[in-house]
Amino acid sequence: MNRVILIVLDGCGVGAMPDAALYGDSDPQSATLPHVAEAIGGLSLPTLQALGLGNIVPIRGLSPVHARGGWGRLAEASAGKDSVTGHWELMGIVTETAFPTYPHGFPVDVMADFEARIGRGTLGNMAGSGTEMLKRFGAEHLATGKPIVYTSADSVFQIAAHESIVPLAALYEMCAAARELLVPPNNILRVIARPFSGGSPDSFRRTENRRDFPLAPPEPNCLARLQAAGKTVHAIGVVADLFPRTYFARAQRTQTNTAHLAAILEAVRLGQEDFVFANCEDFDMLFGHRNDPAGFAACLEEFDSALGEIIEELKTEDLLILTADHGNDPTTVSTDHSREYVPLMIYGGGVVGDLGAGSSFGEVGRRVEEWLLS
Repeated sequence: MNRVILIVLDGCGVGAMPDAALYGDSDPQSATLPHVAEAIGGLSLPTLQALGLGNIVPIRGLSPVHARGGWGRLAEASAGKDSVTGHWELMGIVTETAFPTYPHGFPVDVMADFEARIGRGTLGNMAGSGTEMLKRFGAEHLATGKPIVYTSADSVFQIAAHESIVPLAALYEMCAAARELLVPPNNILRVIARPFSGGSPDSFRRTENRRDFPLAPPEPNCLARLQAAGKTVHAIGVVADLFPRTYFARAQRTQTNTAHLAAILEAVRLGQEDFVFANCEDFDMLFGHRNDPAGFAACLEEFDSALGEIIEELKTEDLLILTADHGNDPTTVSTDHSREYVPLMIYGGGVVGDLGAGSSFGEVGRRVEEWLLS
């Protein structure tokens, strides 16, 4: 039985696209992996190097090699630089019109409708990082019970609440209410529950109980076609929140790279599903958004080691694909995503050599369907 294992290295771009400035990049020359490597004096990633990562663009510490598979890079065709549009495009959906963003906060009528729906006021309503929002409004939230609403450079409506003040079920209900209210022209791409813990601004920390409420993707798409053909899909990590769960025979909402990689390894060993679609988000969430190149590099090294173990378990009928969904350069002043080319590495299926520069992330979905449906 042919299988595909697709692993998305969240935020691991390899260089700015020519239109990066049009998407608000503070540094139009962002290059996540090359800049991380420079910041720490070079990366040591033997597994990824053997797969051709150092062949795609110059990355300090990764010399070009005679790669074990195929390697190249992909350009984003969609109007965006976020996880949802990136993952949608991987599955063949090009978002031609950008979803709305709110750098100055959400409209008054949107917030009034939301507050009426949840029966309480809110705090924040501005763009900023999650850690900044917790430091600024966390204590007031503890005193008033008002949820913190904020956004970023992406099309997101984020709701933060302390787990002891707003139980998770209630926070998820707030997010579901926001999802129902956010219709055109305010059809925000993703509502995100951001629960946190701690007793003071210095100890506030987001927990692992995040949940995403995205818009449903248009059809046809790769996942819908696989489903129609009777193929089974196993979603791991945030993938389970970026698409309707009806697409998946199994959905594991793991929360850390350690858990994601353990789930991938188990799925490869069990061999129960045709398509394992996983996202490793710690690069982006813990280090890109927090401008921590050293942490980013250490996370890459941990991933590289685990990837070697996964590869050892692959069978001849397996196709492994590695890519990313956008960039998130931790060496720039911005803590937002960056619009970058993404790497493409394919192991198995007789794929070898330079795959060139694809015009769309959709090349990934095309290869998934070719391997599973041909």
